[in-house]
Amino acid sequence: MISGQDFFFCGVGGSGMTPLALITKAKGGVVEGSDRALDQGRNLSRFDYLRGQGVVLHPQDGSGVTRASQTLVVSAAIEETIPDVQSARRVGAPIVTRAELLSDLFNAASVRVGVGGTSGKSTTTAMIGWILVQAGLDPTIVNGAEMKNFVDAATPFAAFRVGAGAPFVAELDESDGSIARFSPTVAVVNNISLDHKTMEELRALFGDFAAKAMSVVINLDNDETAILAQTIAAGRRITFSLGRVGADLVAGPLDQAPDGIGFEVKTAKGEAARVQLKVPGAHNAANALAAVGAALACGVSLADAASALGSFTGIRRRLEVAGVAGGVTVIDDFGHNPDKITATLAALHPFPGRLLLMFQPHGYRPLQLMGEAFIDAFATSMAPDDILLMPEPVYFGGTTDRSVGSEAVVAGVRTRGRNAEALPDRAACGARLLELARAGDRIVVMGARDDTLSVFAGELVERLGKRGS
Repeated sequence: MISGQDFFFCGVGGSGMTPLALITKAKGGVVEGSDRALDQGRNLSRFDYLRGQGVVLHPQDGSGVTRASQTLVVSAAIEETIPDVQSARRVGAPIVTRAELLSDLFNAASVRVGVGGTSGKSTTTAMIGWILVQAGLDPTIVNGAEMKNFVDAATPFAAFRVGAGAPFVAELDESDGSIARFSPTVAVVNNISLDHKTMEELRALFGDFAAKAMSVVINLDNDETAILAQTIAAGRRITFSLGRVGADLVAGPLDQAPDGIGFEVKTAKGEAARVQLKVPGAHNAANALAAVGAALACGVSLADAASALGSFTGIRRRLEVAGVAGGVTVIDDFGHNPDKITATLAALHPFPGRLLLMFQPHGYRPLQLMGEAFIDAFATSMAPDDILLMPEPVYFGGTTDRSVGSEAVVAGVRTRGRNAEALPDRAACGARLLELARAGDRIVVMGARDDTLSVFAGELVERLGKRGS
């Protein structure tokens, strides 16, 4: 269905688009693309890599879409103002969304593992993929983040893997409702909480998603997924918990360290195996249980799944240490919704060091939707001596309502008795972090939808080093 076909990816450098474009290329498709970030001179190493893989790049001005044989792939909603879309309309080229193309590939596989939930999707997807690789099942994997286990000199942006085996493992997105297009044989639901949609919409989406699957791996520690689990027949569900008796997979006492977490996983049938992760935090223990459940549904033994997780090295921008300089550790993290922020702070607080948090919201609309939840997450999870700094949300143009900014969250956090400051931009946050930081502190750079946050974290390490020289 792909070989010889002609595709043009609008936004080809995006975290979701790059892996799909490269899987399409690997399956024999002709792939071209454009990206606003390329036109703006951002993330150039990614575009150099795409060129090296044979992807022809064009400015995002419509000049690359020239023939009806091209299928234009867009990220989500089709915006008629985008020049590539206008060119496609003019030449008669069909237009599909990323989710439509991905779901066609996914639904054609014989073993389909779909990973959903508000938080933990990327890590769980990578864990499942790594277990299946180690088990010799040679899966195809599509992720929304770069998987460290698959990064090497030839594949520096490893958010995907093309395999010859039956399993197709994919991170699925509920934010735009596209999860409804996917028909998994194994559905993983990590958790359900407020993010991009209302709770009513999310309950309907995940309920329908779970109903399609032969096996549903589901979390009993989240109120919403625990309710959903009750609607699934016992023979179709694999439940997991960090301690709730009666789950099919239960983690024993957690042995936490700054760079990892260990526990024993026990099954309802009395089997047990030790899991020793190289990634920290109770949330990653939960992700590991979900991955074990999915692996069991694919025929992998508990012992083999637990053993494979011992060599899992994580996901980029998930509590990733960017560097240490002047006694200050800089951590790069994807935390961008209340659940992820809470999980990150919970993973860091058991260990010494004040937290200096720089949180860049991933858009004005999410800030409006989740403002009170953001306030509650920070106010509840921050320690008294932690400090939160917030620039204005990331904004790459468009007609989004920008009337509510970061000051609204900061004011709420301060009202709750925690230290928080709103600053005009990221540069001001960087200067303030350098002013505040002292030996023993941990700076945490948090946010999504902006790959330059990692560059910012790296620059902080450099500036801290120069400060001490």
